[in-house]
Amino acid sequence: DNRILSTIIHKFNGGPVGLNTIATAVGEESGTIEEVHEPFLIMEGYIHRTPRGREATPKAYKHLDTPLPGREGQLFE
Repeated sequence: DNRILSTIIHKFNGGPVGLNTIATAVGEESGTIEEVHEPFLIMEGYIHRTPRGREATPKAYKHLDTPLPGREGQLFE
């Protein structure tokens, strides 16, 4: 799950990014991500599913100790 979050945040600037693109980037089947990983990540509030793709939430950035885009150098409150 952390690998998926990290990929969305670091490779795709937090999204939105499509499921197949995420799957290719992490070397996982898209069905596995959609059926196994994604429900947990959504339920815990780490990603949102939008019509344009998956997006990381501020909670995901905090979980990975990564500054939000446009807020480099600021600590989370």
